[in-house]
Amino acid sequence: MRKLSARGSHSSEFELIARLSAGIRLSGRTVLGIGDDCAVMSRPQGPLLFTIDSIVEKVHCDLRWGTPEALGARALAVNLSDIAAMGGRPTACVVNLGVRENITAQTLERIYSGLRDAAREVSTDIVGGNITRARELSITIALIGEAGSGVMRRDAARVGDEIYVTGTLGDAALGWRILAGKLKAKKNRAATKYLAERFLSPHARLYAGQRLAMLRPTPAAIDVSDGLMQDLGHILERSGVGAEIDASRIPISPAYRALMGDDLRHALTGGEDYELIFCMKPGHSEAELSRRLRVGVRRIGKIVRGKRLNVIGASAPIVAGWDQLRSRG
Repeated sequence: MRKLSARGSHSSEFELIARLSAGIRLSGRTVLGIGDDCAVMSRPQGPLLFTIDSIVEKVHCDLRWGTPEALGARALAVNLSDIAAMGGRPTACVVNLGVRENITAQTLERIYSGLRDAAREVSTDIVGGNITRARELSITIALIGEAGSGVMRRDAARVGDEIYVTGTLGDAALGWRILAGKLKAKKNRAATKYLAERFLSPHARLYAGQRLAMLRPTPAAIDVSDGLMQDLGHILERSGVGAEIDASRIPISPAYRALMGDDLRHALTGGEDYELIFCMKPGHSEAELSRRLRVGVRRIGKIVRGKRLNVIGASAPIVAGWDQLRSRG
């Protein structure tokens, strides 16, 4: 998708999505369509979640950076993260491989091996797929999941809600820069290895999402795929609210701090960490939520009136996060 121009009739991935989906009409069986992490379909047994995502060589990955097995697992993880953001449980997927010339059958077998192992770990069946010729290697996965009694949505944030994130932010963005040769940190090999691994082998927060979806009222949520600022912005847009973020509360890892110190640009705008951002009514502590979700949780701000996203205490101007139609810096 990087080869598409951002000039002319569209200027960003999200504006193009809005334009292409403007004329789509939904039937009564669709509860929630385009605009969230997953579509939600109605059925007698309960809501059905449906999502699709792609990994494209030279846009999202490079076969020289890691093993084919890790790439296969990563392709599924980015889809699993969408299910996690809705609080669901993955059940089945279909896979489309776009195969370029000069890629061996052994490499494709190893990609599928990693994908199979990752699917087995989360009890997800691979039920079909397709193979097509392409200029670059691509892995596209359509994933189905089941929702429990509550579905977390982007449009559920309310004024007064507190904003939380799981884990740490910015690690994958630094990992990508290290792997792409844009950041040199030879003196701290432990940190560079950790950060590169965070990019190559993300883990979807499925358990955390399922536990959050049990709370009442159900939190608003999204996963961090395009960066904290951009992804939180989607919640604000869909909910019609604003937010205030305390930069000093943004969780970063020791490896991130070892390379970047107090520079939070990548933590605020870097994508592909696949952590969860969620907004919920006051009354919960970080310690309680961390125990409940089995992952570290940090409160970073609150939902306010208006439609602005303000970062308090940022040392430098903050720009938007990752956009599929623009080159990565």
